[in-house]
Amino acid sequence: MPKKPTLKEPKLVTAAESLLSEIDQLPQGETPEEDQALLKWAAENLHRDLPKAELTWSDDGVLQIKAKGRWGRLYKGSGNFTVANGLLAQMACLGSHKRRTDEEATNFALAFVDAMHPRDAAEALLLTQMASVHMATMMLARRLNHVENLPQQDSAERAYNKLARSYAVQMDTLKRYRSKGQQVVRVERVTVENGAQAVVGNVTHGGRVTDER
Repeated sequence: MPKKPTLKEPKLVTAAESLLSEIDQLPQGETPEEDQALLKWAAENLHRDLPKAELTWSDDGVLQIKAKGRWGRLYKGSGNFTVANGLLAQMACLGSHKRRTDEEATNFALAFVDAMHPRDAAEALLLTQMASVHMATMMLARRLNHVENLPQQDSAERAYNKLARSYAVQMDTLKRYRSKGQQVVRVERVTVENGAQAVVGNVTHGGRVTDER
């Protein structure tokens, strides 16, 4: 009987890796403005040394974590080294399907938090949770696509839906936190009677009026 093939995670060649050597290989946008914006983004990001973690296990079973790359943005956003190092240790233990630790998964989470520019410790923690929820969601999505019976489908579907809703709530929480809870009321049409005066400007929650009358 032939041996069952071993499933391995796909090795991806990222856009950054394929474009690092030749900046002129960048795809063309639809307009010159888009081309310039893309070139500007590439100049600022493609060569940036992203924060990474190197994970190894010692002979006595202790996980060794070595930070590499540029960590300034994460350290600043975390507020202090203790929070940043704690988040690194937690992301290092995320692992992936059937893998106790997964360096690529950890670095994916790190890159996401870094890309979102956390502004304080609360955002750094929330973004770390969002990265972990996303990875768990994708794992359940893959499991849902490979179910073999109805109980497996029901179980995977319930877990997937819970995770997807959790991520949506986290996104809304981040949005509200970054806006500091400010609410803007937009008035599409104003009818002013004779002798009355209209308010022109942005009206925020609480009745505060900006700009001039």
